Amino acid sequence: MLSNHRLKTLAQLALLGLFITNSGSAFGWGQTGHRVTGEIAENHLSAKAKRQITELYPSESLAEISTLMDEMRSHPSKFWQKTANPWHYVTVPEGTVYHIEHAPPEGDAFTALQTYTATLKDPEASLDDKRLALMIIVHLIGDLHQPLHAGNGNDRGGNDIKVEFFRENSNLHRVWDSGMIDGQQLSYTEWTAWLIQKMTPNMVAEWRDPDPVTWIEESTELRDGLYPEDDKISWQYQYQHLPTVKKRLQMAGVRIAVYLNEVFK
Repeated sequence: MLSNHRLKTLAQLALLGLFITNSGSAFGWGQTGHRVTGEIAENHLSAKAKRQITELYPSESLAEISTLMDEMRSHPSKFWQKTANPWHYVTVPEGTVYHIEHAPPEGDAFTALQTYTATLKDPEASLDDKRLALMIIVHLIGDLHQPLHAGNGNDRGGNDIKVEFFRENSNLHRVWDSGMIDGQQLSYTEWTAWLIQKMTPNMVAEWRDPDPVTWIEESTELRDGLYPEDDKISWQYQYQHLPTVKKRLQMAGVRIAVYLNEVFK
């Protein structure tokens, strides 16, 4: 692990935007998608959770910190280049369900979520360690709601599936991370406003499941239906799958809040 001083420095640099993400990597949602989940979550936090989050990040919103884990991937330290790199996804081979016993030795999104949840709950943990923990938790909950982050183990979560998306070279993972979202030409605040308007109390109540295994099961069930028959995709593919993108962003936002409300309870 990095020292507390080093973690604080890295977090501050990330917040200042000094690290640039590599758009070719396997991120879960793009910058816009993650910010949408963080902004939706802000609307469902308990008063107690809001107070404790403000103590950790007094000047930043969940939308702002939601992207830091991806931004830090550009930092040359061993922690960000190697240790934390496998934590953005889980592997669930086709026809199976996720079991923590099957997690690789280096860990995955589920095990990292457990580790940093324990840090956030630990009264002896330092302020810097808790800041890092919250940053990671918010990001990974978003990642686990992107269906291709429950990968089948064969194609790097769709990164190896080359496609043309609206006549531009891409891959299936990137289409889901950012292609369909950024193609709408909306800011993350516009996305959030539109999605919140469509969230009924019954929908929110139905999605209030804080169990990461449930989120993984949902993503796994969706995943196998995302692979196109043709490598040239555009309007028809987007028409078919954009509603799922919207719903998973909504669900992730609600669950970030539900999870943090439970942690800070």
